[in-house]
This record gives sequence, C-alpha cells and structure tokens, in this order.
Amino acid sequence: MVDFVNIISGKWVIPILYRLIITNDAIRFGALQRAIGTITQKELTKQLRSLETLGLVTRTIYPEIPPRVEYQITELGKSLKPMLDLLAEWMREHREELLTAHATQTV
Repeated sequence: MVDFVNIISGKWVIPILYRLIITNDAIRFGALQRAIGTITQKELTKQLRSLETLGLVTRTIYPEIPPRVEYQITELGKSLKPMLDLLAEWMREHREELLTAHATQTV
C-alpha cells in the first residue's frame, strides 16, 4: 500500500488519471489542462511525464508545426478505474463530515 500511495501521492495525479480514464481517447495537452482546472503547465507536464514513466499514460508527438502532443490512458491505467470510482463514491458519501472536521481542525 505504501508503494501505491507514493505513486499517486501528488495533488494532481488522481484528477489527471481520472480525466484520461473517462475521456478514454487521446486528448491534447491544452484540452487536458482546461479539463482539470487550475493546474499549471509546468505541473501538468511533470505529472504526465511521471505517469508515462510508470506506464499509466502514453504520449504521442506528431511532427507538425506547431507540434501536436496527445496523451492517452494505457490499459494499466484503465485498470485503476474501479478503485478510483470507489474513492469518488466514498468522498461523495463522507464529504460533509470530512469538511466539517477539517474546518474544526483549522480553527
């Protein structure tokens, strides 16, 4: 479990993976960045390279001007979907109590 947490511990890893999983097709860098939200270009690049190294994401570079780069989830990455769905469901069920506890803790 520690190894898994170390792999997905970045703030943006789960949103990136989940977006790629639900897209289930190649997506350009800019479209991915807009879909995720407030992530910087530098951070998205860093996270995507890490996920590519792990074999969870593939990157395709097209020799065009300007260069077109697309990212897609791999079969290994897709295998995370059931677990991420469970985490999303758990968060929906417990969101209010977690936010309340967090607000109490930060006061």
